[in-house]
Amino acid sequence: MSKRDPNLVTSGLSGSQSKDGVSVEVNIFRLEDEGQWTLEVVNEKGTSIVWDDQFADDDAAFRAFEQVVADEGMATFLDSANVIPFPGQ
Repeated sequence: MSKRDPNLVTSGLSGSQSKDGVSVEVNIFRLEDEGQWTLEVVNEKGTSIVWDDQFADDDAAFRAFEQVVADEGMATFLDSANVIPFPGQ
């Protein structure tokens, strides 16, 4: 019998966040058999920003999101003109 894939656990802190006219979707999740949480922010155009570091708990992940907003503002999650496309696109 093959081993099943672990379920994805989504934090109750996940959800829509809006400030300064910018809305994003904050996703905080982990695999059911792992203790570390992942933080992802998806902007209005569907661009996903995922933190390289994982977090000990979902509160720490949400605080990291809040810290970025406090330091850089919500506009940091917007697509910018300095995105370099892959060759051939």
